[in-house]
Amino acid sequence: MSAAGYDVTGIGNAIVDVITQSTDKFLIENKIEKGAMTLIDAQRAEELYSRMGAGTESSGGSAANTIAGIASFGGKAAYIGKVADDQLGKTFAHDIKALGVRYATVPLKRGEPTARCLIMVTPDAQRSMSTFLGASSLLTVKDVDAALIKDSQVTFLEGYLFDPAEAKQAFYEAAGIAHEAGRKVSLTLSDKFCVDRHRKDFQHLIETEIDILFANESEIVSLYETKGFDEAVHILRGKCEIAAVTRSEKGSVILQGKDFHIIDPDKVKVIDTTGAGDLYAGGFLFGYTQGFDLVKAGRLGSLAASEVISHFGARPMTSLKELARSKSLI
Repeated sequence: MSAAGYDVTGIGNAIVDVITQSTDKFLIENKIEKGAMTLIDAQRAEELYSRMGAGTESSGGSAANTIAGIASFGGKAAYIGKVADDQLGKTFAHDIKALGVRYATVPLKRGEPTARCLIMVTPDAQRSMSTFLGASSLLTVKDVDAALIKDSQVTFLEGYLFDPAEAKQAFYEAAGIAHEAGRKVSLTLSDKFCVDRHRKDFQHLIETEIDILFANESEIVSLYETKGFDEAVHILRGKCEIAAVTRSEKGSVILQGKDFHIIDPDKVKVIDTTGAGDLYAGGFLFGYTQGFDLVKAGRLGSLAASEVISHFGARPMTSLKELARSKSLI
């Protein structure tokens, strides 16, 4: 197998995030499910945007955030995701390229506008997301860059993108290309409600195509419809080569065969949990593609997650490479 030109290529929903501080009262009044990601249409997006307080806009999307984390560590990363040929689409492309990430997906010329996610952060640091997928959901097999996939150690798939049938087909296409080239395929389950919609399909994907799985505790319990975490982990063991499951303040666990590693969290004051799982995956995949052992990869995941939850926004505000060096992790 030839050396890879890229550590990780991510495939996901290319979204611009609008983040604002909110209250439980606002969520109740606007029928927003706390702590969840809810898909909305264009009209609902306009209504909520008009009612939100002042916010910050930044390029986002789960897999894109993971890729941004890898780039912040100094990794070589690429991204595949669909935007429209509009101002938000240009903003997204500019932001991800500015990180040093390869991004060359052809924008949508007609039809849906670029996706946006309206994120309300309550005082308890929980984020409630209302997402208009727009152009991002129109990614197809034609957007899968076979040469790029073959040239990447790991192809990272975002569970949120599993809703549209053509995007689902693109996942299997990318996984097939990666495995034929002797590369690895990774998946993040993204959200419990995403798992609820695609439970059987996710189970099949994990058992047939996925080498490295990322999930949080609620997602993995939902995936196997168990009463608790321990039972879900027992079922998960052996379904794929590696599984990393995050547990908020309890840290994370990493499974590989009979091995079971517990990774402590990095203690910080939590401001906004947006992007925590995304950045954990970024830190872990950076470590994995550098040849580090699973414990060190998990510690890098915890480090990246702790940085992003210490401020508003889903992208690092401090160089993760320098932060890791200060902790003697790289």
